[in-house]
Parts: sequence; structure tokens; C-alpha cells
Amino acid sequence: MPRTIRILRISAIALALTTFVHGTIAAQGKLPELANPANVLNAKGPASESPRLKVLRAAAAALGQIRMSDIGAGNVILPLVDVVTTMHISATGTMYNNGQPSNVDYDAMMGFILQAMRVQIKPAGAKAPVTIQTVRDDVAWNDSELGAGLIPGKGTATPAMAAAKARLLQLYILPYGVVKAAIAAGDKTTISMAQGSTVITVPLSGTLAGITLTATLDAKNLITKVVTKPDNAAATDLVYEAEYSDYADHGEIATNVQSPGRIVQKVGGKPLLDVKIKHVDANNPYLVFPIPPNVKAARAQPAASR
Repeated sequence: MPRTIRILRISAIALALTTFVHGTIAAQGKLPELANPANVLNAKGPASESPRLKVLRAAAAALGQIRMSDIGAGNVILPLVDVVTTMHISATGTMYNNGQPSNVDYDAMMGFILQAMRVQIKPAGAKAPVTIQTVRDDVAWNDSELGAGLIPGKGTATPAMAAAKARLLQLYILPYGVVKAAIAAGDKTTISMAQGSTVITVPLSGTLAGITLTATLDAKNLITKVVTKPDNAAATDLVYEAEYSDYADHGEIATNVQSPGRIVQKVGGKPLLDVKIKHVDANNPYLVFPIPPNVKAARAQPAASR
């Protein structure tokens, strides 16, 4: 059994994907060409599958995000599983701070079961300080170094609770996050067409309740644009626009998980990020996001609502 399947940690989203039972692959219409023939197989479902699930299955398969289990034999019908549970993206490009651009190395480490993300930004120049921004569920903090605040005397972890929603939202505007959120939302997710393109609309929940996400698919069912809209129009830090292009398997070890080669983001209508991917570890890297004790204490304090 391949290692990538053995180490799967099946989340609630993965369980939802088991409803995408593998039906016959007899003539069901020609699907757009995908990066790997295996993804064509995963993109095909039973004739009884709803139009909404057909679109979500196709989007997940285009990303290489869903796979058939390799256990069983013969004609046994097996469920599909979501293979993206953790991911590490390394990129380089431009980041904007109050409209001012700077060249940066950008590293994003993500966990979808815990709902966590750590972004490390290193500006060009040997003496430039590194910024580390972390979020886990509804808790956000800044690290002076990796692992700050976990061991006495090792760095400083500064609570940043007001940034929790905006940081967590960055996890779900990624293509894989879109698919997971859309499946989790069930029949609240809607599918439409706009200017000849398929559009997925998802009302987010939990910490991100009150935010609606829309994602546009291209002819190959790859997510090329994501826009978020909060119910609270004043929350401009939650108004994201992300564009994705140049999809490929950017893994140093091939996984057939497709990732965008370029990511461009705006927040509140202003440029935020424009990076090109160096490499992506989609092979479920071991990533942990422990909350420092002082940040836990700050979490227990009453927070002002938006």
C-alpha cells in the first residue's frame, strides 16, 4: 500500500467525500483533460450524483485532492478519500504592507483537520526581521521565532486575536480549502454559471460564519479565482480576492496534487501578495500548531465582537 495512503488522517471532510461513491466509468460524457489520467477516473461518479456533487468531485479531482482507496479487490466499490490534510508551500515574490511592496520569501504551513496556518515571511536582506503569523481555529498570535513561547526563555509569542478570522480565511481561499468548505456546507453550497465559467458559492461556518466565498473554475475544473464577502461590510480585512494560475505538481516528490504556480491576493481591494511557487510538500508533512500558554490565557479573556 503506498505510503501516502497509509498515513491518511480522514477528517470530517474526507468522510463527506465517501458519498462520492465510485460508479461505473462507462460513457458519461467526456471530461476536460486533467494533469494525470488517474484524476479522470476519480472525476467520474455515478449517474445519480447531483449536479452540485458532480462539480465538487470534478474540482477535487482536478487538484488531485481525492483518490480511490487502494484496498479491496475485483469490482469492489470503494470510497474516495481526501488526501490533503497538511501542506507546506514555499514561494518567493512580492508582499505589500500599506501599499509598499517588498521582495520576500514566503512559507505557508497548513493543517486542515486542526484548521491552522503558519505564515513565515522573510524580507530580502540578511538583517531583515522574519515575521511569523500563526492561527489555529479562533486563536491567532505572532511568533518571534518558530516555537516561540512554548518553552520558557525561547522567544516571544504575542497574542493577535483580532487577526484570527482574516488569517483563518486565508486557509479557505486556497483551492483545497474551497473544496473542503464546499463539501462541508452540504446543500448550502450552490453552483452557477457566470460568463461561461462554473462558479461555486459557499457560506462559511464556525469561526468564519457570516462570510460567503465564491470560486471560479476554468475549463479544466481548476479553481482560478476566489472572492470572499463578509456580511459586515465594514470588515474590509475579510474581503479577499485571490487568483491562481500555472497549475502543476510542484512537489519535490511527485504526489499528483496540483498546486498553482502563481498566487496573487488582494485584501480590501488593495494588493497583498504576488508570489511564484518554488515547491509544495503535499505529501502530508508533519506539522503541529501548539498554542503557547500565554496565548491560551489571552484567549480566555472576553473579546470584542466585530
